[in-house]
Order: sequence, then structure tokens, then C-alpha cells
Amino acid sequence: MEKIVHVCLCGPMTDGFSYQENLLSKYHKMLGYEVSIITSEWIWDEEGKLAKDKRKNYVNEHNIQVHRLSIKNNKTIEDKLKKYKGFIEVLETEKPDILFIHGCQFTDIWKVKAYVKKNPSVRVFIDNHADFSNSGTNFLSRNILHKGIWKAGAKAIEPYVEKFYGVLPARVDFLLNMYGLPKEKTELLVMGADDELIEKAEKENVGDKIRSQFGIAEEDFLIVTGGKIDRAKRQTIYLMEAVKKMQNPQIKLLLFGSVEEELKSRVEELQDGKRIIFAGWISAVDSYDYFAAADLVCFPGRHSVFWEQAAGQGIPMIVKHWEGTEHVDIGGNVRFLYEDSTEEIGKVLKTVTDRAGSDYRKMKEIARTRGKEEFSYREIAKRAVSK
Repeated sequence: MEKIVHVCLCGPMTDGFSYQENLLSKYHKMLGYEVSIITSEWIWDEEGKLAKDKRKNYVNEHNIQVHRLSIKNNKTIEDKLKKYKGFIEVLETEKPDILFIHGCQFTDIWKVKAYVKKNPSVRVFIDNHADFSNSGTNFLSRNILHKGIWKAGAKAIEPYVEKFYGVLPARVDFLLNMYGLPKEKTELLVMGADDELIEKAEKENVGDKIRSQFGIAEEDFLIVTGGKIDRAKRQTIYLMEAVKKMQNPQIKLLLFGSVEEELKSRVEELQDGKRIIFAGWISAVDSYDYFAAADLVCFPGRHSVFWEQAAGQGIPMIVKHWEGTEHVDIGGNVRFLYEDSTEEIGKVLKTVTDRAGSDYRKMKEIARTRGKEEFSYREIAKRAVSK
């Protein structure tokens, strides 16, 4: 049995989340690999704040061994040049056959290079979550960190890496254009949806239960959106306004997530508990149930992991167009938004909120037949380490 060690040292990794590192490690375990995780002691708490997990070594909810490392010199996870205590010792104890590294933007990447140079049979894969919208956005970050330190780290490890994966097309471009990595070693590995939770939601008809819980009838057309409502995603307010202006009372909107303080009053003003319903914060697991209740999902702001999750659940989508995120459109399951306006969202909604209309039926057919396979984490996990 081969052992895969997932290394997650760029940022906090929190148990129970639906990010790439959580679900790839879960499905590698389910595929029969022996799996361990090396990560930081830092996590996100229930209030969305950084906190420390006091456990050093434990088995997580997927029966995977987790090693949590502290950071040298009392630095925090937000320090760009942090180094970890005991990292190479844990790696030497684990003796991986395959290393799957989540992000190459950490200084201990040079220790990884030294380790794999000494152990040439170890296969190495690296994924990348940085792009030009979330990284290198100021002079120092772009020219010192990314074009300097992180590029040097990526180049140093490159001879030992089989594949560098961007998790969005934009993040493939970042690897090529910012770090100058060889094109033949760089490709897209999409994020996706948890197959187990999709199957559970469908088998138990939880979508019907969610609709019943919020008083949404079978004949109502339900739009669902979720995630953080903040200044970067204030377009959710435009979605609420657009639904409120629609003449058809059977078109309803269900929202979940957290709301930034300065937007709370507007959200409260727009939600009425009948046509526009705000459910508050829910867990990542419960989000599958909410999307299962939807006729359509809409994400009018910045990209989040919910895009791929909803696509993997086979649900038609409306999303904001960002260059390098067009991969969620697999042949007509998606309508894109190009402006930040209530009016544009309203126009697009009018074309796709008729269940009997050809536009909606085509979107739904493509979403159901192609989305589940393309964005299945079981399949993504296989592709991630394939030869």
C-alpha cells in the first residue's frame, strides 16, 4: 500500500472544511492509500477567526493521521517567511511514497527539495491556489515575494515535481507567468464536490426537507446562494434586490453564510422570511443540503469553492465572469454575469427561471449529466496522482 503525505503549510487547515486539502486527502484514503497530513497548528474557529488547535498528533474524522506543527520564533500563520518546528523530522518518520504539497509559497520548500533529493523514489505533486486577483496585488508582494522568493522556491523544487496543478485556469496561468514553470509540467486540477455528501443529500431527499423547513412549495422556483457577504462579495445585495423586483411571487431566494457588519442592515432590510430568506451561518456539510434544495444557484461575486461544489451537485448556475474561472461552464450549465448591477442579474434571472423553458431545461440537463463526473472529488483524487 503506497503512502501519500499531504503537506499543508501555506495557511491554516481546519478539520471539517470542504477545501482541496481536506477532500483530496479524504478520497485518497478511500481509494486505498495510506494517508497522513502535515500542517500548521493554526485553524479557523467557528467565528471565522484564527485560533490554535492544541492537538499535535491525532486521527481526524476521515481516519487520517494529522501532525500539527508550531511555527518557529512565535510567528503567526500570517507571517510570510515563517518556518515550522520539526517539519523534516516528521517527514522522515512518515516515509512517503507520494508527497502532495498544497501551495509552494512557504520557506520550508527548500527542506522538501533536500528530502526528495535524498529520496529520489518519492513522487511529488504541488497544487497552487494563488492567482493575480488574490496574490501579488502590491509591489512588495509581486516583486519581492512572488517574483523573488516563491519563484526561487518553485524553481528549486521543479526538477523533482511530476506536476504543478493550478486549481483554476487563472492559477495555472499564475504558475506559468509568475514563476516561469515549464508548460509540460503544469495543468489544471479542478476543485470539486464531496461524492459522499452528494449521494447522502440525494438519497435522503434532504432538499425537499430544506424547502419544507423554509416554507418553499414544490412549485416555487428556488434560487440558493451562500458564503461570506462582505465588501468583496457585496454583489449578493444586488441579487437580493433583483429577486425582490421580480413580478413572479413563486421565485424565491434562500441565502446562507456570514454577513460583514457594515452590510447587515441592508441584508436585514431586504430579507422578508418569505420570498427572500436568510438562514444565517451553516456548516460546510449542511451546504450540500441547501444546494440540493435549489432549482438554480447564483454566485454574483468573487469565486469560492461553492462554485465547483454546486457544479458537482449537478445544479444549473449563474456566476460572475472572472477571467480564468470559465472552467465551471462545461457546455451550457452556466450563465455568466459581466456587470455588477441589480439590473443585469434581473435580466439573466428572467431568462432562466422558467422550469418549462428551453433555456432552463438545457442548463439542467448539462449540469446533471456532466457536472457530477467533472467535479467529483473521487475522480479528481484519482487524476491528482495518476502516472
